[in-house]
Amino acid sequence: MDPLYLFVFLGLFTPGPNVILLTTSGARFGFRASLPHILGVALGVGITAGLTGFGIGALVAQYPVVRTGLSGLAAAWILWMALQLWRARPGRMSAAGDAERPWGVARAVVFQWVNPKVWAVTLAAASGYGLGLAPWDEAQRLALAFSGINLFVCLFWAFAGALLAGLLKDDRAWTVFTRVMATGLAASAVMVFI
Repeated sequence: MDPLYLFVFLGLFTPGPNVILLTTSGARFGFRASLPHILGVALGVGITAGLTGFGIGALVAQYPVVRTGLSGLAAAWILWMALQLWRARPGRMSAAGDAERPWGVARAVVFQWVNPKVWAVTLAAASGYGLGLAPWDEAQRLALAFSGINLFVCLFWAFAGALLAGLLKDDRAWTVFTRVMATGLAASAVMVFI
């Protein structure tokens, strides 16, 4: 087995913005309603990994102003999401009728481009597990590995969230859950600057 696969699995399975958001989506909206979010994350992570393998990651790492700009944007977006989650109404939401809705594919894809954990894992994979292939071949290899493995990681966390919803019996339990998740999400914004 390619050591890259284990690295990608461990890098994406451990807590970070996507794990927190997908677990919360599964709990609040249910597994089925979270499928577009799941697909968007898997696709967005694959695109980011492919761009990194193609050499875009090296450009981001080389120019501090670009890296700082992306870091600031990432931190601001993550903190905004954490605030929205902190303020969320308690309870399970209906994806059809509520103002609060699960993420769609496009929003989840775009978020990956400023997700600090995704950049960290894809940059580490490209530099540590690259095979010295032509840039296009390396990009395809990383994109397929990240998208394929991450799809299963995303399915797991959204399903875990849906199961967790059964344990959240009252508004107080829901409020504690969403605020713990919001705090974890806000803490992940700190990763941007480490």
